[in-house]
Amino acid sequence: MSTPSVTPEWKMGAILEALPGAKRALFARYHLGGCQSCAFSNEETLAELAARSELDPQEVVEHLLDSHQHDLGMLISPSEAKRELDSENSPRLIDIRTREEFEAVAIPGSGFFTQELQQALFAEKPDTRIFLIDHNGRNVLDLVAWFRGHGLKETFGIQGGIDAWSQEIDPTLPRYRIEVDG
Repeated sequence: MSTPSVTPEWKMGAILEALPGAKRALFARYHLGGCQSCAFSNEETLAELAARSELDPQEVVEHLLDSHQHDLGMLISPSEAKRELDSENSPRLIDIRTREEFEAVAIPGSGFFTQELQQALFAEKPDTRIFLIDHNGRNVLDLVAWFRGHGLKETFGIQGGIDAWSQEIDPTLPRYRIEVDG
């Protein structure tokens, strides 16, 4: 995952697509996007949001790009993950998708993320290596950050999720799309 050339003229929807952790970064530093009073539209440009919030748009871009670089350090490629999972000291592989998705398609040996599993993981040693996987890598960063914030500093998200895994590692795993009624 490379770093795109974001400018203040980009629409917020495009930024959120290009930088999966952007919403978390905007809320953490500027309290933007977390509630109705600080919400923004996907059609609004970053320049418009910055002006409305009395922020320097270039400084916001720099913060988003720095945050994205930090986020990249919380990810592991499917091939690197597979190599470690096949090793003697295999990390825990936790699937954070919905129960329906997990029951339909799962990586052998992965655990389904439940409240009970969460409690067990949080009771483990802080250096326990944990890999989290979602559908396409778009939602995993928030949970990786949450795990790390609870002391599990060796938690990583698998880039591209199970979709990338099925393309790069195990083509016998069926690919699927999630359709949302709207």
